[in-house]
Amino acid sequence: MQLDRALDEYLRHISVERGLADHTVAAYRRDLDGYLAWLSASGVTDTVDVTAPMVTRFAAERATADPPVAASSLARLQSSVRGFHRFLAREGIADDDPAARLTPPKQPQRLPKALTIAQVEALLDAAGPAPGVADASDLAHLRDRALLELLYATGARVSEVVQLDVDDVAQGDVLRLRGKGSKERIVPVGSYARAALDAYLTRARPELARRGRATPRLFLGIRGAPLSRQSAWLVIRHAAERARLTAHVSPHTLRHSFATHLLQGGADVRVVQELLGHASVATTQIYTHVSVDALRDVYATAHPRAR
Repeated sequence: MQLDRALDEYLRHISVERGLADHTVAAYRRDLDGYLAWLSASGVTDTVDVTAPMVTRFAAERATADPPVAASSLARLQSSVRGFHRFLAREGIADDDPAARLTPPKQPQRLPKALTIAQVEALLDAAGPAPGVADASDLAHLRDRALLELLYATGARVSEVVQLDVDDVAQGDVLRLRGKGSKERIVPVGSYARAALDAYLTRARPELARRGRATPRLFLGIRGAPLSRQSAWLVIRHAAERARLTAHVSPHTLRHSFATHLLQGGADVRVVQELLGHASVATTQIYTHVSVDALRDVYATAHPRAR
């Protein structure tokens, strides 16, 4: 595939499926435009012709540029290149990943951003009225409310939720999720999410199912086809706009919020690890730092001798 076309595919992926902010996508485009221009100057215009030595040489030239490139900019540039080639290899657009061994400079750990409980409630209300309030004819609102309630109640990845079948939610207050590496895990479903699911299943999904071909998928689009990751992301973005949330909100924001609120409520980090499906507890421990920061904020504003 031509590199410029491959770049368009990658930018669409990070914008729609991963839900990255517009300014972040623009930064990726700037970095990768420069990278592709460098490859073109070397006579390379197709994905199959990019080799590991080329990627290494590009990174070395940027690292020794005059004037020097800031460490943060160099790290972002190398991260952009690695992400681009990883995507091409995963999607089968390229046979291998020539940037697999490229290691960008280590940067300070970024903590995930979580919404407050009030912001989550505003987001859920903006998706659709609570069960028992919504008009049965408003199929999209019933579906959207169920989708967002489920994402926040379980901390599931959006890819896991759109792959759910109706049978997966038939076990009452638990849900079977299939995560990375096809690993299955069982997570509880709270009463709010269960009520929203029941309303969707009884009042909206049957009508949506009649509009398309038979499918076991839980969440369906307006025409009856299985809901895609892109469509699920758009549901969340539109709800965030209606809720007037200034923070960037994506499906992963609800996952971050799920983990942070559990830890703030006293949940054991090992339990949260199991619920999130993390292979290592070290990944989950990132959220403990978020909770500690929240404690510091409360202490600073509430204690008479904190300052």
